[in-house]
Amino acid sequence: MASNSSGGDGGPTDVAAFFADLVRCETRLYNALNDRLRERHGIVTSQYEFLRYLRDHPGARVADLAAEFAIGIGATSKGIDRLERQGWVVRRRNPSDRRSSLLALTDEGLLLVEAAEATFTERLTELITGALKTSPVTAAAQVLSELRASLERDQTGMPTG
Repeated sequence: MASNSSGGDGGPTDVAAFFADLVRCETRLYNALNDRLRERHGIVTSQYEFLRYLRDHPGARVADLAAEFAIGIGATSKGIDRLERQGWVVRRRNPSDRRSSLLALTDEGLLLVEAAEATFTERLTELITGALKTSPVTAAAQVLSELRASLERDQTGMPTG
């Protein structure tokens, strides 16, 4: 059953319905991407996102990933541990802070993220364009980008640990 979060008639937006739609869409998209990435590459969406971030941000620290994905440092570190055990990520000493490590993709990790990125993009495009026309996708992307920027600027919803 779909909810009508826009009011349809120009009336006030039902923010609870908007929230429910937003979260359920995110969950379903994430699960569909998990399935495809697992099937083709043996990884899940969170692993792909970590690998992509590390590719695009060489020398990142666990704290940088935790801040980007708004998750705790402990959970982030455990995720990196799993990627390291697979041989996709290495930790290197941080010359400016001995308490942290700098993270880097291995050659195998780089090959994996490049292959997974094609799968991720293909599947996400299928899911979104199959459901929406270009104009609503563009508008939704703009709204979500503005909302995310506001939440991040105000450090809203950041984990405490």
